[in-house]
Amino acid sequence: MTSAAEQRAPAGEPAAGTGQQAVVNGARRAAVPAPVVWPGAPTPLGARFRVGPDGVAGTNFALWAAGAEAVRVCLFDERGRETQVRLTELTHEIWHGFVPGVMPGQRYGYRVDGRWDPWTGARWNPAKLLLDPYARAVDGAAGNDYSRLPPEVYGHVRDWPEQQVADTVRDDRDSAPYVPKGVVVHDDDDWSDDRRPKTPWADSVIYELHVRGFTKLHPGIPRQLRGTYAGLAHPAAIEHLVELGVTAVELLPVHQFAHEDHLLRRGLRNYWGYNSIGYFAPHAAYAASGTTGQQVGEFKRMVRALHAAGIEVILDVVYNHTAEAGELGPTLSLKGIDNRGYYRLQDDARRYADYTGCGNTLHVVQPQVLRLITDSLRYWVTEMGVDGFRFDLAAALARSMHDVDMLSPFLAVIAQDPVLRRVKLIAEPWDIGSGGYQVGAFPPLWTEWNDRYRGAVRDFWRHALPDVREMGYRLSGSSDLYAWGGRRPYASVNFVTAHDGFTLRDLMSYERKHNEDNGEDNRDGTDDNRSWNCGVEGETADERVRALRRRQLRNLLTTLLLSTGVPMLVAGDELGRTQRGNNNAYCQDNEISWLDWSLLEDPAWRPLFDLASRLIALRHRHPVLRRRAFFSGRAHSADGLRDLAWFTARGTEMTEDDWYAPAATLGMYLSGRDIPGRDERGAPVADDSFLAILHAGEGPAVFALPGRPWADRYEVVVDTSREDQTEPPGTVHPAGAEITVPGRCVLLLRVAPV
Repeated sequence: MTSAAEQRAPAGEPAAGTGQQAVVNGARRAAVPAPVVWPGAPTPLGARFRVGPDGVAGTNFALWAAGAEAVRVCLFDERGRETQVRLTELTHEIWHGFVPGVMPGQRYGYRVDGRWDPWTGARWNPAKLLLDPYARAVDGAAGNDYSRLPPEVYGHVRDWPEQQVADTVRDDRDSAPYVPKGVVVHDDDDWSDDRRPKTPWADSVIYELHVRGFTKLHPGIPRQLRGTYAGLAHPAAIEHLVELGVTAVELLPVHQFAHEDHLLRRGLRNYWGYNSIGYFAPHAAYAASGTTGQQVGEFKRMVRALHAAGIEVILDVVYNHTAEAGELGPTLSLKGIDNRGYYRLQDDARRYADYTGCGNTLHVVQPQVLRLITDSLRYWVTEMGVDGFRFDLAAALARSMHDVDMLSPFLAVIAQDPVLRRVKLIAEPWDIGSGGYQVGAFPPLWTEWNDRYRGAVRDFWRHALPDVREMGYRLSGSSDLYAWGGRRPYASVNFVTAHDGFTLRDLMSYERKHNEDNGEDNRDGTDDNRSWNCGVEGETADERVRALRRRQLRNLLTTLLLSTGVPMLVAGDELGRTQRGNNNAYCQDNEISWLDWSLLEDPAWRPLFDLASRLIALRHRHPVLRRRAFFSGRAHSADGLRDLAWFTARGTEMTEDDWYAPAATLGMYLSGRDIPGRDERGAPVADDSFLAILHAGEGPAVFALPGRPWADRYEVVVDTSREDQTEPPGTVHPAGAEITVPGRCVLLLRVAPV
């Protein structure tokens, strides 16, 4: 079927998608006087380049837009001139058509006609160019070149004098010059030359990093590659990850995202990226090679390089909301395609249900929204090579009509999907809505960010726990949260810091947030930091305070890497990175957030990296430190030796009363003789046994080392009171000896053979 094209190109000039014959992959590009559209197919969704059986190349466009009255594909040439092609085929609420001659690299968008009736949730506005939800590459980004979002990008008249009804007045100005465009991409990469690391969960050490922030100041990366996917793929970047010993990088959002108007007005940008607008497209600003499709190949090369180094790639994904915000937000994509179909609306359909704190919530119960999310996830696994996902505000995705439901459509679909159920799935198990806190509640297959671990460890080392019960659970895998339904200790992703909040160094340098640079009068960011400044707020020249802070950082890192579960480090914490007390640096695309690589050569901070890498190597060598099953606490041999035992400083096993009493010192014995499971050849797993002594008191403590059957003697392998961490201390103590544990210190002792 052929329709008349609606031309906007100047008379006498060739419009986008027309012109002379060309050849791509041996196919003819049709030479036509104006774009035509053939019926095409309703699947797959998005813009898919293909070559027909007659050898004619072109692109099939398919867009789900239930309730729309008309859909036009808008093609843009290199000068920004627009040619419109009406899609006339409608199958199961999907508008579709094949446009011959539209080749890879073509920029495009949609205009969707329909009713404008915000009172019922209908917000169609054909004056607004809309980004294809399935666009695999995006050129340009809303707000990139502006000090505020232009008024044209809003579906309503933003400056309407009666603000209480401003969102109900339609704005008919054209948004095309100001909004991002999709790019037609053709890539037939089959990944046959790639080998995924497939690291078991129990063996994983996760490293949360920002593509731009990690590479921006790295002196070993060529300047033109800094801040990009190519920069992260550079040998200098990968060398650091390998030397540290992490098994996976968890990338802060790399889906295409947009900048918020309130940040642009303050001269800031969204740095973290939790403001997605394109769920199939790598964020174009992180590409060194170009933004008209080249970013796809660059991202894939990054993944390949990391895989070759044995490092998995996990994406932090934001499927709970989009950059279109609430009723006063811009119209960039879904809002103008089918507002009621994509978003959760309130009973007053002008308003959006907001379980995310970002103005809107995707309506995941709707089949098409669920399809969008799962299609996106599968795409990143099968065609972009990633190994897993961390789901931002995952509780919002698990909501049925209102309440969080662990039998929700989203979780059910993931559980049965043959692709997605095999990759790493990490939930941030909360949102801001009623009943949104769901730590420990996600079903098998899922791991969770365990913020109860974060709180307990922070409180222990600032000596703020009333007793050590909570600390005992968190050190040993959080069985109180996860020992149900076949879940394992690695269901707990243990962390002390994350991208939001203080860095590890700031945790011991500030007791109050210092977010003035964010331009919100220090109102943003949490006040619940559970931090301790060691007696001085902020940076100081007092060497005694600085030495104490470094020791506390060693304590926190050692605790994290010796705990049962999956440890997660934040990029730069192993270097002593500071954000100057900013605990919400989401808008700081500058030295506040970027890694300062000079710290790696600083004699004050290099030992922290040495300790972290040595602890990770120790963890990799010893299966007792990365158990695949929960401890039983029961004796498995005639001598009464148990897989896990807890000791007081007196060298006696802890009683019920001891667990409820205030204590600054805790001993944890891990037996290598009682590790459940077998190795790959079916042989029992055996390992050394260890005694970890954690002492949070200010002064030294005397600790009596347990005697038989626990050990005959002990060798000290970690002592956090030491500044030099390049080698283990190696000191040997007989069992039963009373040793002095320095104030605020972790000792790890290996049960030494006789």
